[in-house]
Parts: sequence; C-alpha cells; structure tokens
Amino acid sequence: MRFDVLTLFPELFAPHLATGVTRRAFEQRLVDVRLWPLRDFAEGAYRRVDDRPFGGGPGMVMLAEPLLRALDAVAADRGGSAPAVVHFTPTGQRLDQALVEHFAQGSGAVLLCGRYEGVDQRVIETRVTHELSLGDFVLSGGELPALALLDAVARLQPGVLTAPSHEQDSFSDGLLEGPQYSRPERLVIDGVERPVPPVLLSGHHGEVARWRREQALALTARRRPDLIAAARAAGRLDAADLRFLASLGL
Repeated sequence: MRFDVLTLFPELFAPHLATGVTRRAFEQRLVDVRLWPLRDFAEGAYRRVDDRPFGGGPGMVMLAEPLLRALDAVAADRGGSAPAVVHFTPTGQRLDQALVEHFAQGSGAVLLCGRYEGVDQRVIETRVTHELSLGDFVLSGGELPALALLDAVARLQPGVLTAPSHEQDSFSDGLLEGPQYSRPERLVIDGVERPVPPVLLSGHHGEVARWRREQALALTARRRPDLIAAARAAGRLDAADLRFLASLGL
C-alpha cells in the first residue's frame, strides 16, 4: 500500500520511519510512504502557502491553490488514480481501531497535514474524502496524527509483529487490554512485595485466558463503560463474560 503525505515539515517523518519495530514495514515497502513538501507547489519568491482568512479573525489559513496543485501531482504520479484523501482536523471523526484496520487492508491514501487555522474549505469540499481526529484536543498540525495512522497501519502488516500480538491489543476485540507482568516473579517496591498473580504461574492455559479476559472486562468497565455497552449490544460477550460482569454489579 502507498501513503502520500502532503506536509510543510517532511523532516518530521524520517526518524519515525526508520525507528522501532514498524520500520520493517517501511523498509520493505509494505507501507510505502512518499513525502510531498507543500512549499514545492507554492508560487512567488516567498513560496507562500497561507494567507489571512476572509471575514477577519486570528491566524492564517492554508491556501487552496498550492494544495490543489499538490493533490493533482500526487494523482498524476499514481497514474491518475483517486485514492482516499485524509485531512486531519479536530472537527473530524475520531480515529479508532476499526478505521485503522480499514486502512491497513486497503491500498493506501493521501494524508493532508494541515497547519495554522486550517485549510481552505473549498479544498475539503472538493478533494477530501475523510476528516479524522485523534481526540478532543488541538495539535499544531496534521503531522502527528499522520504519523499515528502510519504507525498503527504498519504494525498490522504481516511479518511486522510476532503473531498474534496485535490480536490481543486494546480495542481489537472491543475491550481494553488487561495488565501484563514479567520477571522477576517477586518484586519489592517501596518496601512492599508485589508478586505476579499466581494464575499466571499455574501453567493452566484455560485459566490464564479466563483471568486475562476478566481483567480486560473489569478494566474496560472501570475506564470505558461505553465499550462494555457496545460489546454487549453487538453480542460480543459470552455467558461467562456476562456472569463476571454481573458479579461486578454490571
């Protein structure tokens, strides 16, 4: 798959694409990332990509014409194909695991990284197919959300992670992932011994699986009861899950 990134700061991407376990996906072109510096498509001596908003107000707005030229160049380089164009904005749909899996199974997209007060609305109305947000907060630009999407998509590619690591991630089955423990078996912190839960040392795979499921249910119920409600409504909870939730008063 191929992701074309339109950005004013292409230098922000290079360290991430060459670091960590997901670099395998980028190095092997399982996720082919191509960077398009937006100032290359601006005109004039100063290569301006922004101007004051009509109607007044603070800040600057990204100009339509450089963005349109960049999008046309990407389309031409792709052989005239019209992939999804993603604009990252606080007003967009919240990015979640289901959307990540959708992109991970597709052919890629164009990622438009806005800056300043935003992008000229006419570009959004005529070229953008998806508007996404990381959450209810404001960032300086779209580069960090673009990196987040690239990372999330890359780790789902075959051979990047040791299977079935991502299958046990938070949200993969609609719940938050429960706690994890490693060596040593007994650890003293601030004078208090904190051993690993005995069930994890039992060797009984069925009991371990059930304990992990119950821990995930309990954690999700405490922190994200909306996810429990969604899982219940979708029929993703079995009889044992429902009995355990009932024991918690849920």
